[in-house]
Amino acid sequence: MPERRTAVVTARVSAAESADWRAKAKAAGVPLSALIRRAMARTRTWTARAAEVERERTRQVSRVGNNLNQIAKWANTHKGAAEAVEVLTRLVAIERALGALARFENPERDAR
Repeated sequence: MPERRTAVVTARVSAAESADWRAKAKAAGVPLSALIRRAMARTRTWTARAAEVERERTRQVSRVGNNLNQIAKWANTHKGAAEAVEVLTRLVAIERALGALARFENPERDAR
């Protein structure tokens, strides 16, 4: 049996926000309170630690992207001389970097 909803939460919003929220609830065919509960259930907050992990992940992905750009430039410049072994070696390095990124903690999981 679901828990009874007896607590009331109050939020100050503008008249335009209120009208927008009510229109969205009507379009979804649900009461405003249900719409807000659903929206809040999908919202994830981040701890300072999780935010730092995400910043580091972004830096690492940027580095991987830079490596891919360098490989693409090299391959386009040296089309005739491009050796598959060298390109594959660089791609393996990128794969390893992505594996290292996958081992980072998950900020969304930690914030729950």
